[in-house]
Amino acid sequence: MSDQARIPQAKDRVVPVLAVESAKYFLVSAAALALDYGLLVGLTEFANLNYLVSAGLGFSAGVVLSYILSVRFVFSERRLESRRLEMMVFFLIGLAGLALNEVLMKTLVEHAGFGYIFAKIPATGIGFVFNFGTRRFFLFTKARRARQQARSDDSVLLPISKKATGSL
Repeated sequence: MSDQARIPQAKDRVVPVLAVESAKYFLVSAAALALDYGLLVGLTEFANLNYLVSAGLGFSAGVVLSYILSVRFVFSERRLESRRLEMMVFFLIGLAGLALNEVLMKTLVEHAGFGYIFAKIPATGIGFVFNFGTRRFFLFTKARRARQQARSDDSVLLPISKKATGSL
């Protein structure tokens, strides 16, 4: 069987897993978002905290809930043996997501004229894609499969280009 025939079979296995994991992660993220959004509004409206402080606290609480639910219900593969290191990397990715969230919130509120409640909507969508993709790649795929996925575009084109140059 040629390399070209094997590549679609490998992708056929990855796509359903990715679809299932992303659907489960969406549900986990919805729960985390409910906590995040509830704290954002509650702390801003009732505790009179600045919306950026409230956004940071809500987002952080959402990350904790997301980690707990993700490792229990979403991801079946884990790259790191150390759960302590895994949690630390998960939270570091969450901090990068928090920075992205804060920049988006500030930009949308102070420069685009959005209310903070509405600014949270696009910030959440962009954060979801960033967090899922980054966490899945760095934490919740086996190292070998992650390397294969990173090279998948090249591996589809590489056999064809080698044949064209006569180097096979």
